[in-house]
Amino acid sequence: MKLDSSIPKKAFSDKVRQQRLSKITYRIFDITKREQDFLFLILVLLLLCKIVIPYPNVAMWFGFAMASYSAIANDSIQTIGTFIASNAHRQWWHLWLFMGIIFIGTVTYSWVAYSGDVSYQRLTEKGFSEAPQTFGFLQLFSPIVLLILTRMRIPVSTTFLLLNVFATDANAMFSVFQKSLYGYFIAFLSAILIWYLTARFADRYFKGRPGLSWTVLQWITSGLLWSVWLMQDASNIAVFLPRKLDLSALLMFVGFIFSGLGVLFYLKGDRMQQLVSEKAGLTDIRAATLVDFVYMSILFYFKNLNNLPISTTWVFIGLLGGRELAISLAKRQAKTRSKALQKSIKFIRKDLQHGCIGLIISIILAILVNPVIRKTMHEFVLGFMK
Repeated sequence: MKLDSSIPKKAFSDKVRQQRLSKITYRIFDITKREQDFLFLILVLLLLCKIVIPYPNVAMWFGFAMASYSAIANDSIQTIGTFIASNAHRQWWHLWLFMGIIFIGTVTYSWVAYSGDVSYQRLTEKGFSEAPQTFGFLQLFSPIVLLILTRMRIPVSTTFLLLNVFATDANAMFSVFQKSLYGYFIAFLSAILIWYLTARFADRYFKGRPGLSWTVLQWITSGLLWSVWLMQDASNIAVFLPRKLDLSALLMFVGFIFSGLGVLFYLKGDRMQQLVSEKAGLTDIRAATLVDFVYMSILFYFKNLNNLPISTTWVFIGLLGGRELAISLAKRQAKTRSKALQKSIKFIRKDLQHGCIGLIISIILAILVNPVIRKTMHEFVLGFMK
């Protein structure tokens, strides 16, 4: 289309910018209107952060309360997401009681076996062993950030986002990142091998309605996965609390998370549950069982490797990325395989971007909050520049 020469270029450019600005303004207004209740909640939480900071005991439980729901809700896609999706026809409270009882048993065992520690000794490592005595605004702000990212359906590493703001040693942050990176590649390569070998088998036999035995197997596998995930990621929630809990503190810990879990099941996984449908075939109980079993096995291996925390999110996105790639490579027709590979690469890149968002935010918050981390990072940058 030829532009009217009578319209000056500057005027045309200004008009285009005004149209873009109008679209952006409209989108902001539309989002604000749709999310006004959630935005009001965030404002209330920010106000409460300012109010409770001078009172460490109150701030401790306030931070824990926000972290417990936001961490489990954000990570629900990797733990209970497929369980919820493949059991959508069942009463929500049946699923809640099943996972809730497993949660109580898992946490109580750690509390008894490790003399009051509910984190399976994840918080005994150097850099995380000191419980916070006071709280800064940004430390309480980090679970609010996670809550916002969960609302936006962005899965991020809760380990990086919640633990790093309490790290007292920069080496601890690096060690967690290093272990998580190993976890990503081990999960990625394992998934490629497993699903390339089983993809065509699954296409042939995972048809029709699954039998009762698959339902039983999935419930067992999902329960084991949930338990092993708690052994790894309970530290992300317990980091706000003393490293040893007495009986009353344990009851508060268990009671609040058990109730929050009920809310999550009542909401059918909340916003993050929508991402489950994007993964190829994960709503099928047989495919979900295989994913949960492999994921649980990898997490169990890293749990027994050492007590250092690991980002379960990075392990999970590595597993799903390798799975998607393997399923694409297993396609028989070259044209279909090529299209599937392009889609898989796009999927892997998207998940890595989300993982990096959480990592970058956690590093920024850790630098702003912790003077020890800030000093170490400053020395690192100076050394790098030299």
